[in-house]
Amino acid sequence: MPTVCQTPDMSEPQVDLDTSVGYTLKRAAAALRASMDVALRPLSLTVPQYACLELLGQRPGLSAAELARGAFVTRQSMHSVLHGLEQRGLLARPAEARRGRAMPSQLTPAGRELLTAASQAVAQVEQTMLAGLAAAERQRLQSSLSACADALRPLTEPA
Repeated sequence: MPTVCQTPDMSEPQVDLDTSVGYTLKRAAAALRASMDVALRPLSLTVPQYACLELLGQRPGLSAAELARGAFVTRQSMHSVLHGLEQRGLLARPAEARRGRAMPSQLTPAGRELLTAASQAVAQVEQTMLAGLAAAERQRLQSSLSACADALRPLTEPA
């Protein structure tokens, strides 16, 4: 029997959860997040902290606002993430902004070292998640998910 989500008055079903792509995608995202949490815990990292390190490893000098967008967290949350990583000696930020209010961040050698270990842990989680898919299926999944995100971008970007 299909699993459905009903309206609060329990009248007509709104979504068949067994066939809903959005619900399945949310389940996969939640499972991925939980698995990443487990994999990163021995490194004393959260998923947002890892995302921040990964972004800075690939694009040194990003501002807090840019990191927040890339890590899918609020600016306020990113400031907490940055402060915690800076306290641990994993990244460095200037004491004052050179221009405007943006304070670009850089990984320290310790941050780069931890990022290497964290990237390996997260790659293992992704390999486990995709183990049942052939290479062509993995490519198709990646392309399809990108197309879905691109299709919704106009709905989420400020006008």
